[in-house]
Amino acid sequence: MFSQRRLGVALYFLLLSLQYVVCIVDPISLTIGAGVGLGAWFGGFGVLKDQTYCRWSECCNERSIKGDIGELRRTLTEKLYGQHIVIQQLISALEAHINPHSSSRKPLVMSFHGTPGTGKNYVADMIAEALYEKGVNSRFIHKYRGRLDFSIDNDVNKYNYRIYSDVTKGINDCPLSLFIFDEVDKMPQGVFESLTSLVDYNGLPDNLSGSKAIFIFISNTAGVQISHQLAKMLKNGAMRENIKLSAFEQVLEKVSYNIEGGLKKAGLIEKHVIDHYLPFLPLEKQHVLKCIAAEFKKWGRDPKEGVIESLLQDVITYDREHGLFATSGCKTIEKKVATEVWIN
Repeated sequence: MFSQRRLGVALYFLLLSLQYVVCIVDPISLTIGAGVGLGAWFGGFGVLKDQTYCRWSECCNERSIKGDIGELRRTLTEKLYGQHIVIQQLISALEAHINPHSSSRKPLVMSFHGTPGTGKNYVADMIAEALYEKGVNSRFIHKYRGRLDFSIDNDVNKYNYRIYSDVTKGINDCPLSLFIFDEVDKMPQGVFESLTSLVDYNGLPDNLSGSKAIFIFISNTAGVQISHQLAKMLKNGAMRENIKLSAFEQVLEKVSYNIEGGLKKAGLIEKHVIDHYLPFLPLEKQHVLKCIAAEFKKWGRDPKEGVIESLLQDVITYDREHGLFATSGCKTIEKKVATEVWIN
């Protein structure tokens, strides 16, 4: 009995010491892809870590970073309405980026543009849920909001230092980290200058490899221009589902560079380190109808006759210039449907 107790105590302290070590020495070499193994880390130690500490804690490994692009494709197809360009481009970009055979030497950098309620943050959350086992709660996701984190024009130098520090620490912690900058149009000009060199080719210090990191910028910038371009094409007889990215990409880059906000005159644009400018098209009535139906489905309810049409009248205000697009998209649908469910 005595010897068994001593053995148990010894094993307990051994496990504690292993946890301490792996917290400090977290491997930063990462090879990941859907259905592809990570390979050995530090010889047998990586296997030991996976079977001990990482069984209970989130680690930069295959268990915690699932990289399930198939899940993302299904979720986008089922739950994102009116954004065929985003679905096509996003899936291809992410598949190529996390592929273990990719030879890219820089992070994946994407900029999401569109009017409110078109799904920009919704898609960013979908990406997080598909890539990480803990989804939006993963410690490998770093999210910033313009109004909250970078609101004072005179503090640009401080913000640049913070971004530089956060990004280098985040990538050191895990190469496949996700950095999301929301409300970029509300940030002061110049806030991303320290980031430019970090996301460029071989731009990280201390031999860090950031080629598997992902950066997403989210903005309402160019939403008006997207609406104008789409309305023009629809009125000329184009089918919405046949419209290509090429109809918007140069407009998004030009407007982002010239309009007030975090990307104005930014080195990120001048040095062409943003890989994809993705337009989130304004939503039409047919898309808002799908949003309403999806919300009722979440509650397990079939709406009574006339309820959806009544909700449409409450939530849809069409843009004044074209009379085609819902000005708030699906932004207020969730709360409106929830209220309707509880009333009835």
